[in-house]
Amino acid sequence: MDIILLLKAATLGVVEGLTEFLPISSTGHLILVGDLLDFNDARGKVFEIVIQFAAILAVCWEYRAKLAQVTSGLIQKQEAAQRFTFNLFIAFLPLAILGLLFGKAIKEHLFAPVPVALAFIIGGFVILWAEKHTHTVSIESVDDMHWKDAVKMGLAQALALIPGTSRSGSTIIGGLFFGLSRKAATEFSFFLAIPTLTAATLYEVVKYRDQFHADDLGIFLVGSITSFISAFIAVRGLLRYISRHDFTIFAWYRIAFGLIVLITSYTGLVSWSAT
Repeated sequence: MDIILLLKAATLGVVEGLTEFLPISSTGHLILVGDLLDFNDARGKVFEIVIQFAAILAVCWEYRAKLAQVTSGLIQKQEAAQRFTFNLFIAFLPLAILGLLFGKAIKEHLFAPVPVALAFIIGGFVILWAEKHTHTVSIESVDDMHWKDAVKMGLAQALALIPGTSRSGSTIIGGLFFGLSRKAATEFSFFLAIPTLTAATLYEVVKYRDQFHADDLGIFLVGSITSFISAFIAVRGLLRYISRHDFTIFAWYRIAFGLIVLITSYTGLVSWSAT
């Protein structure tokens, strides 16, 4: 097995795990880092599918007690478990529907370094704007949400179809505007990632099924392990962080990162593959 290829796999696994659940866009980072590592061909797309699923498993593990409680509640036909599951389902629908309708066009025109960089910068300023507002909290826990709240969160998540926007960032910041506490908005974003990313993974597996080869098992394994571990760290770290801080640091990171990409592209310091 090529050691360089394994190092690329480990690097992208860490990038996926750390960025999937932070408001800084995992898709944007994978496009940019994959471009730098020259690992953005069809084989690279299949690899991204695998490491994304590993990140989902990290969330499932972190919230295994809650998921077990909900599963048990569904079997026992408990109202709270049914409401929670229904909320996840209807919050998942907007992105799923819009993705099927416009996903191909978005990938053709926006999955490139410069559009991603612009989305990074714009998203950063949106977060700064959101943090300057005083948000009235009416929903302290995800269990307090109603279906109307879930619809709003689903519409916010749909913005993440634009690469560089950030699925978690859209839902978390949207949640703040919709009256959710930081903890409730963040946790619902995590829970919503499970059906959303699982569906996306299954869709991509079917789409790229001919690209899966046994020879790639080594890079799949390395990438999955690093993605799982880094995602687990990111989820726990973000929950601790928001208990005492806001999201301003992520906004400035997005702006700085986006500007670096634009400057290196304009000056020719980095030869991005698609601009």
